[in-house]
Amino acid sequence: MQAEAPCRWLRAATLDELWEGDIAEVDVGGDRVLLAHLPGGRLRAYQGLCPHSEFPLASGDLDGEVLTCAAHGWEFDLTTGRGRNPDTCHLYAFPVRLEGEHIAVAVPDDGRRHHNRCRGLPRGE
Repeated sequence: MQAEAPCRWLRAATLDELWEGDIAEVDVGGDRVLLAHLPGGRLRAYQGLCPHSEFPLASGDLDGEVLTCAAHGWEFDLTTGRGRNPDTCHLYAFPVRLEGEHIAVAVPDDGRRHHNRCRGLPRGE
């Protein structure tokens, strides 16, 4: 079993910059990260590019907790990062926490790109 790389906690945004119900793309330690401030104040951080076409996810449509990619209509549940359409794909998740009014994201210090890739078509295409 391989040991996990240590993480660096880096400030990504403030609560004033990311209101509840909003998403934003930020650069965190060289990774493009999608920040989501979900209903109820829950914060999530995922890869910023669609795992299918590498299109920026922040340009998609957020409906409550479901993000639809603007490029091909892939849907992701932002409470878990799991794909809804297709359901065989998931987003790379970064740990996220609040430090006062600052949103911090943990980026593994392993020199790699933190991004899942998926191939295939969603149901119905």
